[in-house]
Amino acid sequence: MTAANREPVTILGLGPMGQALAGAFLNNGHPTTMWNRTESKADALVTEGAHRSETVVDAVAASDLVIACVIDYDAVQAIVEPAATALKGKTLVNLTADSPARAREMADWAAEHGIEYLDGAIMTPAPTIGGSAAVVLYAGSQALYEIHEPTLSNLGGTAAHLGTDPGRAAAHDVSLLDMFWTGMAGMVHGFALAKAEGIEAVDLAPYAKGIVNLLPDIMSDFAERIDEDRFTGDISNIRSAAAGMDHIIHAAHNRDIETGVLNAATALAKRATESGYGAESFARLSQVLRDA
Repeated sequence: MTAANREPVTILGLGPMGQALAGAFLNNGHPTTMWNRTESKADALVTEGAHRSETVVDAVAASDLVIACVIDYDAVQAIVEPAATALKGKTLVNLTADSPARAREMADWAAEHGIEYLDGAIMTPAPTIGGSAAVVLYAGSQALYEIHEPTLSNLGGTAAHLGTDPGRAAAHDVSLLDMFWTGMAGMVHGFALAKAEGIEAVDLAPYAKGIVNLLPDIMSDFAERIDEDRFTGDISNIRSAAAGMDHIIHAAHNRDIETGVLNAATALAKRATESGYGAESFARLSQVLRDA
């Protein structure tokens, strides 16, 4: 794609991620139009050559490819519904984070209004956009994705089309962020417990990294077990895990540290044990959760 025929792009929403998206397209020579409720957020990009529109309708009119990235789907709908007529026949790529159900509802709305639609999930922070570390997942029409893939590739890094179900990218997003934020909660809880016992966080961190380094192999093992419905406790089991979590809870209570996340995890492990799964792999809890 030469500079003379680069596809125009419109960005709706100029939070940190929206600004990063606009910057990536602009830096790669795409005519870039932007709209945001707070107009001043476009100032820096305007000085670099982007165009600021005063209305969503004007912004949409500037490009056949329109990308929305705002706080949630309620915000997306509030922005695009008044511009539905202007969007007809164009492609809306929604890179806003929300639930799989909301993504499917948005796809249905777009279809009802004659709008081509791709749903997407950005899996890396704003500073990665445009570089090799960026990861963006897409779902919806394969043909539509292939049409716009040369332009979307300017977001950098790894892009993947996950299938025609418009909720599939969002399903990946919430599942992966579930792992991330649960892990983050465990990290700060562990640091809190260490500090209460007189251990500096910087002294604990090297050992904590060692714990994290165990996870890739465990994740691969659990994934195979879950897909194969194979939960033999040949390495460790739910009963022993529950006992270990109990020890942490007791230690935390001795230091007046709340244990809400661990309480929930321990209760799940004990429920699985009461159901006869105590001698099985911790991976069994994924099935216990689904059956709850």
